[in-house]
Amino acid sequence: MKPVFKPLTIVTSMLFTSMLNATSLPIDSIRLPPGFSIDIYADNVPNARQMALGDNGTVFVGSRKAGKVHALIDSNNDGHANNMIEVASDLFLPSGIAFHQGDLFVAEVDKIWRYPNIEATLPAIPQPQLVFDKLPNKSHHGWKFIAFGPGGKLYIPVGAPCNVCESDLPFASILALDIKTKATSIIAKGARNSVGFDFHPVTGELWFTDNGRDMMGDDLPDDELNHVSQAGQHFGFPYVHNADIIDPEFGHKASHIHNRAPALNLGAHVAALGMEFYQGQQFPAQYQGSIFIAQHGSWNRSSKVGYRIMQVTLDGNKVSEYKPFATGWLQGQTSWGRPVAVLTMPDGALLVSDDAANAIYRISYQQPQ
Repeated sequence: MKPVFKPLTIVTSMLFTSMLNATSLPIDSIRLPPGFSIDIYADNVPNARQMALGDNGTVFVGSRKAGKVHALIDSNNDGHANNMIEVASDLFLPSGIAFHQGDLFVAEVDKIWRYPNIEATLPAIPQPQLVFDKLPNKSHHGWKFIAFGPGGKLYIPVGAPCNVCESDLPFASILALDIKTKATSIIAKGARNSVGFDFHPVTGELWFTDNGRDMMGDDLPDDELNHVSQAGQHFGFPYVHNADIIDPEFGHKASHIHNRAPALNLGAHVAALGMEFYQGQQFPAQYQGSIFIAQHGSWNRSSKVGYRIMQVTLDGNKVSEYKPFATGWLQGQTSWGRPVAVLTMPDGALLVSDDAANAIYRISYQQPQ
């Protein structure tokens, strides 16, 4: 299905919607380290998922169930979006978006679209261009998280079409797409369902989160943080989980793969999604180069876990610390929000999207007195 878009002749005032102040979200319950605070950047953003930052400061937001993409504009630079523009609707789980060389890229389950030079035309929306349509159309784990790598290729995960199964490539892999030649290559295999990744700011190597399989109990297996040191490495699924847990259904075939161990086990069922290496200048020095991971939260565990932002500190390529950074979306066994993705803004503040509360938060830092 081709995206529904607004042609260039539409009157500007028809596209802008004033953002409402979020008075009902209990952000006072969010706990952060000393000096940090959290505010609402935007609310009423339907099913907010991955975010991408335009060259002029526009924050683009994908969705999953809503089937829409929006552009958020903070026109007075006060840290709160005051205008929201609908970029597209009626899309097939358009969770993943990326901004590259002035163009917005939107990932449906089976297609990649380009909206050329979009910030120059807003609030009118340019005609979308089909970039790639050779992705599988399976919706199970089919929604995407996309990003351009250091070499200019578009990285696209293709989740396994099941809880656990053997499937042909490109399922359970991460691809790199040359958007000019349309050629793809396999970057990582045995990745069950990656909905977040970033590139190391020094080495340029890919690090990604991966959601572990279900139906092995409350505590097995862990979600993973993985590091790709060489293209084509295998990360175990569906044969081995967390490097040494043999799958009860497919583990008898584990001997034929040479799987790479995770850089870090993140906890079972936490639903680790978006992640980013922090490269802003606002946070204190000990946060530079840290990985922030959004944990969406469990859906099938007897007691809930996740629903938070975690910080991972590296020493070279080794994890030296793993600890909570922002918590409070889960109160007891009741959750009021589910973090999805993180995005560093030009001023160094960190945005967090929430597809359950339909909101985007802004976490900032000021030196305590």
